[in-house]
Amino acid sequence: MTKTTTTDIQAFINNNKFSRYQWMILILCFITVALDGFDTAIIGFIASDLVQEWGVQKSDLGPVMSAALVGLAVGALTAGPMADRIGRKKVLVLSILVFGGFSLLTAFATSLTSLALLRFLTGLGLGAAMPNAATLMSEYAPERKRALLVNLMFVGFPIGSSMGGFVSAWMIPHYGWQSVLVLGGVMPLILSVVLMIWLPESARYLVVKNKAQKDIATILKRIAPLPSGENLRFVLNEVGGHIKDKTALGVIFSPRYLVGTLMLCLTYFMGLLIFYLLTSWLPLLIRETGATLSQASIITALFPLGGGIGVLIIGALMDKLNPNKVVAVGYLLTGLFVCLVGFSTSSLVLMGVMVFIAGTIMNGAQSSMPALAAGFYPTQGRATGVAWMLGLGRFGGILGAFSGAFLMQAELSFKTIFMLLAIPALLSATALMVKSWAGQRTLAENRANNHELDKVTQKA
Repeated sequence: MTKTTTTDIQAFINNNKFSRYQWMILILCFITVALDGFDTAIIGFIASDLVQEWGVQKSDLGPVMSAALVGLAVGALTAGPMADRIGRKKVLVLSILVFGGFSLLTAFATSLTSLALLRFLTGLGLGAAMPNAATLMSEYAPERKRALLVNLMFVGFPIGSSMGGFVSAWMIPHYGWQSVLVLGGVMPLILSVVLMIWLPESARYLVVKNKAQKDIATILKRIAPLPSGENLRFVLNEVGGHIKDKTALGVIFSPRYLVGTLMLCLTYFMGLLIFYLLTSWLPLLIRETGATLSQASIITALFPLGGGIGVLIIGALMDKLNPNKVVAVGYLLTGLFVCLVGFSTSSLVLMGVMVFIAGTIMNGAQSSMPALAAGFYPTQGRATGVAWMLGLGRFGGILGAFSGAFLMQAELSFKTIFMLLAIPALLSATALMVKSWAGQRTLAENRANNHELDKVTQKA
């Protein structure tokens, strides 16, 4: 008789050390997110040269700037369900081919209309890449380090954005603005080939979709030796369990996950509203206090500077404490220090310190949201849950980019504007506490139902 050895995927990953193979997955996802950051920020670095070469007004670039943001939202909303249906790796590689290919084509744009259309199409790929990279990384991470590892991957985004600035400063004077777009297209296309060869599909996804056991075994053997046995069987025991007869969208909006889904989307929406409002309008707001253009630029640059530090600190705390409460405290502190920016007009040095601290905490909390979402949803709907949070949240970014104009037109004081900005931070913190409360209540109900089921089974 053939002996069958059953192995739980997550228990296997949890009980073995983080292997070289998992480090390779992390590095590939890190590079993916870095190129995502590079291509997302690229339009800002070539804008001034476009204005000079094409003889257009800066205001004419508005549709071009917002086109990618709309594409990012649409890409995220469509890619999540697709990844839960056909696989994380396939959608991730496809998304990189899309944003790499259209970035390359953007270098040959000859009008603002074609440029806006190509940036929208580039945004579709950019929006699809990030949630799938986060999902895949979370599904190969041990639970004790999941938030830290996913957040470490997300450090690639600000690094990629910053590299875009340095590369543009060197390439544009020598080769023109088109050269940066060419580079932003060629690098992802090369990466897509690398991912096809070396990046594995999620083992958890393969189990949920009842794929061949030997394919799952081939992947897991690269992490650690498998238990002995002639016939290996792989399972996935999750706290929430499998929701029968549900599509991925049906899972994230089912009664078990509905409150959490709404709260995650609200939190990310409000966070991006703050982020894009500040990054878009902070230089102009600081200039209103009497600072020079150079001083305003330097202070604004401090906002994203400490993002990597904040991401790693919050990620480490999330793995040790209640992750909802950790990120909620991050948003509360963001609101506090954003308020303090408004009260620091007496000293530009003090204002710079407040902006740096607010940015460090803000970026840490916001970049931790994909890890929080990935840990909340079951494998059955994880990619969709993460992607929809990111996609719907993008509309908060679009609102933030436009709302600064209304605040300026209202002629509110510097102090009042920053006090108002604390409101969405407070709403984000409140939403996460509601999610935490709803999650604990659902967990208690599941345990109670399982206990009753055990009693019935024992009687039978």
